[in-house]
Amino acid sequence: MAAAIAALLFPATAHAAPADIPPRAAAGETITLPVSDALNQLPVRDEDRTGYTRDKFKHWIDADKDGCNTRAEVLKAEAVVAPTQGSNCALTGGEWYSAYDNLYLDTARKLDVDHRVPLAEAWDSGASAWGPAERQAFANDLDDPRALIAVSAASNRSKADKDPADWLPPYTPDRCEYVTDWITIKTRYALNIDPAEQAALNRELSFCPDQTITVTLAR
Repeated sequence: MAAAIAALLFPATAHAAPADIPPRAAAGETITLPVSDALNQLPVRDEDRTGYTRDKFKHWIDADKDGCNTRAEVLKAEAVVAPTQGSNCALTGGEWYSAYDNLYLDTARKLDVDHRVPLAEAWDSGASAWGPAERQAFANDLDDPRALIAVSAASNRSKADKDPADWLPPYTPDRCEYVTDWITIKTRYALNIDPAEQAALNRELSFCPDQTITVTLAR
């Protein structure tokens, strides 16, 4: 009876879950799989934002003590024209491409560095159970270039802490990359998805190639 009710509530999609989901690999291991399989392996649970505050994710740290914090490191790495770096890692000049809205921007002040999976969303999806060090690592993840992205301040603030059920990049050609990277980061950190998020991701993936992703598990 329970299975029948579940089938009515959550009908099959174009990316139906495989019959046998393999056990999750250990932290530090690298896995390669189709993005649809990665989505199907994410646990589906309701979200809970109880207790969230942004300061529980210490971010924009200078991990390597070179004078440039995480935000600046992303801006340097993603510049299409390299900026000039001054004292205290002040960046002048340069040019960046904002994939969310298909814009080129000519000053670092016009950009935000977006957490592909927002901090509040991570909290809702499992990070509330992490310790401070794990949340700091998530918020400053320079090891996977899909975790953080430089985009226009306007697009980042439009997105805020929304998941793909409520926000997608206004530039439609970026959406396949966006949802693929979203699934990759949720896989990397063993985060949950909620039912509406699952439906939105399945819908968007139905318009995309079922590309293979490679991800090193952080936990």
